[in-house]
Amino acid sequence: MKIAVCIKQVPTREWQPRLTDDRTWIREADASFEMNEPDAYALEEGLRLREKHGGEVVVCSAGPARVQQVIREGLARGADRGLHVDDAGLAAADGFMVASALAHAMRDEAFDLVLTGLQSDDQGHAQTGVALAELLGIPHSTIIMDVEASDGRVRVKRELEGGWFQWVAMPTPALLTIQSGINQLRYATLKGIMAAKKKEIRSVAPPAGLTPALKIVGLSLPAKSKQTAMIDGPPAQAAAELVRRLRDEARVL
Repeated sequence: MKIAVCIKQVPTREWQPRLTDDRTWIREADASFEMNEPDAYALEEGLRLREKHGGEVVVCSAGPARVQQVIREGLARGADRGLHVDDAGLAAADGFMVASALAHAMRDEAFDLVLTGLQSDDQGHAQTGVALAELLGIPHSTIIMDVEASDGRVRVKRELEGGWFQWVAMPTPALLTIQSGINQLRYATLKGIMAAKKKEIRSVAPPAGLTPALKIVGLSLPAKSKQTAMIDGPPAQAAAELVRRLRDEARVL
């Protein structure tokens, strides 16, 4: 089974964002980066499917040169080779633009299965996977919690609202967007890190005429505010008023 896993490099969650002067993106020079967490679960699922059915796992990513850091991390965890769409303009691109770049690079590979994380930790639109499936002309399913593959088909468990689940079967090739928590993540060993240095990362240019479908008009950091309210009266009356404010104003009850 030939499996592609699309991963994204995102700012670390502990980093305090700083915006550019035009307030349309973060100051990347000040940021530290890591692998998008949902994509890490997609990579783990791809590695488990390869261990069960054989084949290879190819980690694919799009963005500037720094993206090769997370590709190497994917190789250290056990992926066989990497595919990098090298373009600095894809760092802050929308889901459709990233999907277009990945589809251009992946189309000739003829993957049996394409896995992505459900969404990215930075923009969180959850659109790259479904757009990529459409561009590749293959069926897809989202919010996947379990994958069973056999005889040119996959059977998947989807997470729905209210604690409900849905089982869906489809032919391969297919694309699945993986929900965080589907499995237990593995981490790179020293042996894996050393082996990753010798594994291939193929760099390709993005297609000509690639243009964004969305434009970020402006970003702003959450405003910090603090307000103290005094509640007077007898204890029972004050307690009742506190509960009312928590329920009706703060809406935490």
